[in-house]
Amino acid sequence: MMQRPLVGEPLALDLVNTQWVDRGRDHDLFDEPGGVAAWLAEHHLPGPAGPAETPLRQARAALRGILERGDERAEEELNAVLARGAVRHVLRQGMPREEVHAEDGWLPAWRAAGNYLELLRQQPSRIRHCAHPACVLYFYDTSRNGARRWCSMEGCGSRTKAARHYQRNRTTTPS
Repeated sequence: MMQRPLVGEPLALDLVNTQWVDRGRDHDLFDEPGGVAAWLAEHHLPGPAGPAETPLRQARAALRGILERGDERAEEELNAVLARGAVRHVLRQGMPREEVHAEDGWLPAWRAAGNYLELLRQQPSRIRHCAHPACVLYFYDTSRNGARRWCSMEGCGSRTKAARHYQRNRTTTPS
């Protein structure tokens, strides 16, 4: 199984980050044998991988569309995922409860789409795209001052700083 470059992000962004670029090559965790099952297990999401794969791919595309374009079509795609489930408030043994109902195979995708809405309610400005031009990853900035720029300082941040250093210190040779 391939190791993803950025894990531990909120569910919605982690779903988007199951696609990444490494050394100019596109990677997709869901194309790997057992990739969908591993992602579901990592997030303690119920259900078999088979029925969840197509809904997860649809939700991932919708979320990426929202993050990259943010247009009406992208909203419609995300709303189509959200329409596959609902929360019902009930009273059980004197305690208020929430029951989640989702179409078969759609619960993980529905939860990821709902998580994106939660992030928007909290602090939408903290949802960020990595500042490295070749990176396709997203993160939720939890830094105290909200100034995080890269998906990881060790990866993209370091490469960006090294490239700047190289440009500043590059010597020109006479022709």
